[in-house]
Amino acid sequence: MKIRLSEYDKKWIQLFEDEAEFLAGIFKDEVVNFEHFGSTAVPDMKAKPVIDMMCLVKDIEKIDLFNSQLQLHGYDVAGEWGIPGRRLFRKGGDNRTHHVHVYQHNHPQIRRHLVFRDYLRTHPDEVERYSGFKEKLAERYDETSLYSKAKKPFIKEMEQQALDWFENKGTKSSF
Repeated sequence: MKIRLSEYDKKWIQLFEDEAEFLAGIFKDEVVNFEHFGSTAVPDMKAKPVIDMMCLVKDIEKIDLFNSQLQLHGYDVAGEWGIPGRRLFRKGGDNRTHHVHVYQHNHPQIRRHLVFRDYLRTHPDEVERYSGFKEKLAERYDETSLYSKAKKPFIKEMEQQALDWFENKGTKSSF
């Protein structure tokens, strides 16, 4: 898939909210919470215009029962996609609009994602640095798979900074 890097768009918040409402109607009582994360959840961040959503559920095993229904609504069912205990659903085919990461509410990956999002939301200088890095990679790589692979070391380093920041600020949190 080709890289599509965009300026931040406030409409991404509404796209997240609309899809969360739609998915709540499908998953019903299994849903604990929805979280908007990733670059589209960070003001002023350049991003691929694909809404990353986290759907926290009571029992991850029950989510597999909804695969056929989600496929009928245009979702690709990707299974765990490299993260045990997660279910990934992608909407929009080659012009993806949403990635829905479903985790059981107590999964250890949740914290990392949300701390990273909150770190970026409170550190505009890091948003600028990360956006600039993405622009350079988008100039170098045409394909999403190569672009994403090249981003990983930078993201891992920034995620560690975010986790250190979170631990040092002394906030008690549920994630």
